[in-house]
Formats: sequence, structure tokens, C-alpha cells
Amino acid sequence: METIEHQKERFDSFFLINHPTKVNLIPATDQQSQQDMHTFEQNMPYAFKIASQLSEIESQSLKPLRSMGDKLSELVTYLQLQAQKIDLMMSYILLNEDQPEYQTQATKFGGGGIIVPQQKDSPIGTSVILKIFLEQEAAAIYCQAIVVNSVSKDDLFDVSYVYTHIREQDQELLIRASLHLQTNQLRKNKTTE
Repeated sequence: METIEHQKERFDSFFLINHPTKVNLIPATDQQSQQDMHTFEQNMPYAFKIASQLSEIESQSLKPLRSMGDKLSELVTYLQLQAQKIDLMMSYILLNEDQPEYQTQATKFGGGGIIVPQQKDSPIGTSVILKIFLEQEAAAIYCQAIVVNSVSKDDLFDVSYVYTHIREQDQELLIRASLHLQTNQLRKNKTTE
């Protein structure tokens, strides 16, 4: 088991983007806190399993066509529209996984963790189940995390969670999403200058 110092280092080793992101923050049971990665994956809701697979298939399937130039631009456009339809359906399915009683909003997220403003302080080492809804990316991530830091800010606490149980493809999706959002933010800033 990793020490809190190692988990903080892992949290800090990833880029975080300032972006409001809807999350479900569910207290983990004692059994969930002790589970290994295999058990975690077995217990993951099916909608989250297929969501990242669909996202990966989409990104991989369009790559070869883009390199073929203008000859296939109409086909690429058609396939992108089909992918958007699938994304819309997947977003609808994932909305059913959103639990209003656990709904909150992260202010920052990245490949290593998230920061969530909370009314109450959370002790270091507290384990939670996270459902992260990336609406602009039409994706959602299911993972487990623990508190590695809590900073008092105004009347709230900015609580930092590092992912302890996350599938590699889901972590890659978070990294791609944060970079994509950063690119969009930079473009917006450039056009307003």
C-alpha cells in the first residue's frame, strides 16, 4: 500500500485543468476501501466500462482516415457525425448513473486526481468512489480515490483526491480531456486578445 506522501507525489505529477466538472462523490465502504484492482473492475457499473471503450474505438477508427487526405474528407465527416450520435446516446445512458444525492462539482481535474470544494473538511486517507462526468467529451469515468490534501479557502475546503483505482484507459481519457479543454481555453484566450 502506498504512503500518503507517495500518493501526493502522484497527484502532483499530473497536470490539473481549471474546469468545472460534475462528479458524484460517494463514501467508500470498508470493503471497497480494501478491494484490489481486479475486484474494483468486476464491480464497476457496466455503463462506465463501455463508455471508455467507445471513446477509445472512436479515436482509433478515425486516425487512419485523416491521414489519407482530402479524398476521404466526406467519409470522415460522415463517420464523425455517426460518432456524435453514439456520443449523444452514451451521454443519455450515463445520465442514469448520476446520483443526485452525491452530486457535487470539481473545480479542477487531471490524470492524477481532482479537487472538490466541500462544506466540511475530509480527513487525509478518506476513501471515496468517484463518478466523473465529462460532458464536453461525452464521457464518464468511474474510479476510486482517497483524500491527500485539504486546504481551507473562504468558507469551504478544497479537498484533493488522488485516484487509487482507475483503469489505464480511463486515466488516459482524463489526460486527453484535460489537454483538449486546455487547447480550447488557449484558443478562446487568443481570439479575445
